[in-house]
This record gives sequence, C-alpha cells and structure tokens, in this order.
Amino acid sequence: MSANAHILVVDDDVEIRSLLADYLRQNGYRATTVADGVAMRKSMAREHIDLLVLDIMLRGEDGLSLCRAVRQDSDLPIVMLTARGDAVDKIVGFEMGADDYLAKPFSPRELLVRIKSILRRAERQSGGTLRAPNVQRYHFDAWTLDLVTRNLSDADGVIVPLSGVQFRLLSRLLAARQRVLSRTQLTESAGDRSGDAFHRTIDVCISRLRQILHDDAREPRIIKTIYGEGYLIGVEVTSS
Repeated sequence: MSANAHILVVDDDVEIRSLLADYLRQNGYRATTVADGVAMRKSMAREHIDLLVLDIMLRGEDGLSLCRAVRQDSDLPIVMLTARGDAVDKIVGFEMGADDYLAKPFSPRELLVRIKSILRRAERQSGGTLRAPNVQRYHFDAWTLDLVTRNLSDADGVIVPLSGVQFRLLSRLLAARQRVLSRTQLTESAGDRSGDAFHRTIDVCISRLRQILHDDAREPRIIKTIYGEGYLIGVEVTSS
C-alpha cells in the first residue's frame, strides 16, 4: 500500500502545502493539499485517503476538533502538526485520536519517516500480522477488545471509542497477558521515538484507559503499575 498511498495534507500555510506535496510526490505518494476543514471533508468524501497530515492551528475549525470528528467514524491514520511541541499539546493530540505528532519546524524527511512507519503499522494491523495466529478478540474482566474492528465493548455490548494510541497500548498489554511491559516497550508500540517526554505521555494514556475501563486509579485491578518496571494486566485474559 505504501508505494501508492494517498496523503491528504491540511494546512493553511500555502508554502508548507506546496513543499509537502512536492516532497511526497517525489517519494512515490499521491498527495492532495487543502487549507481548512471544509475542503478536507470535501476531499475525503470525493476520494479515498490513506493518511491525513493535519495542522492543529487552522483558521476556522481547528485541527484537534477535526481530528476528533474524523476519529468518530474512521480509523484513518492521522499525523498532527503544530507549532507547539510541549507534552500537554502532545497528550491532547493523542487523546483526540492522532497516531503521531510532529512539532514545527520539522524536516520533510522526518515527516516521511513517520508516514512510512504509520502506514506499515496500519497495513500489518489490517492484515492481522500484529496479533497472534487466530486471535481476533481479547476478553478481560467485563470487556472485549476486537482486534479486527478495533472496538472496545462492555458486558452489554456497548462500544466504547478508543483513540489509535489507546487501542495499541491496550492490545499490547492484553497480548502480554500477565507479563510486565516497560514504558519503553509501550512507547515502541505507540509508534513514538521521543524518549522521556513520551514516557510521561504513556502514563497519561494509561490513566485515561483506566478511566475508560472504570479501573480505580488508587487501587487498579485491570491495568496495574509495577513501580520501577512498567505496567501489566492484572486480570485473566482469554482470546477467541
């Protein structure tokens, strides 16, 4: 898929749009660029898009709102761009459903590396090679995580939305069963390579997952913290 993937770039800076379009095309991708959310939605309705590069600071509807709207009904990979690079902005972007995050200024080459990594991961997930053979769902406590649809559902079958990062962290933890995973291992699962700053983001994402799972943060049962080591699933996990 990567060789002919269609990338949609949403940025209100005409120079960045032109630069990225040229660079992506030179590297074998189809590239469409638009300036705002209205044009983004029209483009997505008109053509198949494989990955969205989305600036946060847009005129009109901002990139975080657009990211959240896309994520409500799509697993489309999303890379967020922003002029601000602090951990809080990064956490918010991931919570809205972004798959990766790049602070301006950045090199087109760095963006290309991120895009290739995300597309490879999406391709592996769609082909089922990231999960154990024949495993389509994990069942734990009163929850089910479907690895095909990427849906989390409760005991009544009600679907609870997860961001891309939340899905990857939870599926990695469930695959490990009761084995401890370090923050570094979870960082690699989430697709980021930014060291200590993202380790803190992992902690926040784990906290959000506990809220979603109604897991008491003071005495968590489902996702346990092993101090100095990492995290593990503390309840029985079965698969189907």
